[in-house]
Amino acid sequence: MQTSRSPDSGRSDAGPALAANEAGEAKNPFLVALGERVRELRARRGLTRKAVAQMSEVSERHLANLEYGIGNASILVLQQVAGALQCSLAELIGDMTTASPEWLMLRELLEHRSEADLRRAREALVRLFDGAAAAPAQRSRCIALIGLRGAGKSTLGQMLADDLGYPFIELSRQIEAFAGCSISEIHNLYGTNAYRRYERRALEEAIQIYPEAVIATPGGLVSDAANFNLLLNHCTTVWLQATPEDHMSRVAAQGDLRPMAASREAMDDLRRILAGRSAFYEKADLTLDTSAQDLAATFALLQARVMQVLDQPVA
Repeated sequence: MQTSRSPDSGRSDAGPALAANEAGEAKNPFLVALGERVRELRARRGLTRKAVAQMSEVSERHLANLEYGIGNASILVLQQVAGALQCSLAELIGDMTTASPEWLMLRELLEHRSEADLRRAREALVRLFDGAAAAPAQRSRCIALIGLRGAGKSTLGQMLADDLGYPFIELSRQIEAFAGCSISEIHNLYGTNAYRRYERRALEEAIQIYPEAVIATPGGLVSDAANFNLLLNHCTTVWLQATPEDHMSRVAAQGDLRPMAASREAMDDLRRILAGRSAFYEKADLTLDTSAQDLAATFALLQARVMQVLDQPVA
């Protein structure tokens, strides 16, 4: 019986991989797919396993285990292998934008472009492929408010809808109606993927039923690219900004005292969420700071900007 050795101990044979394979051990599907990508990339570069092992400074034995789908390599080892194969770590672990030559060429065209260029490219692709996308004139009649909880979406949304004579739709309530339970129960019982499906269904129905409406969206909708794209394509979007302190105090004023249980930690989490989502919120057509003035003045600004988009005089 052989003494156990480290995966990086320098052995150049594929014995451990073959032995495990013959033993009939169940393989993790992700590791199997990872091993196949390593072999494909190695073949594309015309490299032997020994050459990749030498360039990556990873033992050939460890590389063989990786290719057979039984090597649970560390992230640093994968980074070394990616460097030897002249690819990104994302490509090695299966980023779909590396799945074909066309994807790779598109990514090359878009890399290092400015945000403005990327937005123009996205809008051009929508016009090219999305036959269901609304025309600008139609899109502008549906107003969607985005932003974190406590930004003022419900209050200002209802005021704006009343002023315009539009239906007011709180998407979170529609999601709960479809699911038959609360948002938190959807996440706890069915998971995030199920929640996103309910969110998509509620958004699609709102867009299809109401050609004119004011929609208050859940704060995390921008985290799902498909749902956010749908919103951007069919609605005029308004990002309601607020300071972290105002977000926190408004949520507490609504009767939810949970964020205050560990205020320093909660505030740090809130700042990180805001920072992480701001780049998405910034894609809105309009931006309004709801912390800069009182409610009446904020609504007056919102009303004026929306009326300008709708090409209507302010009453």
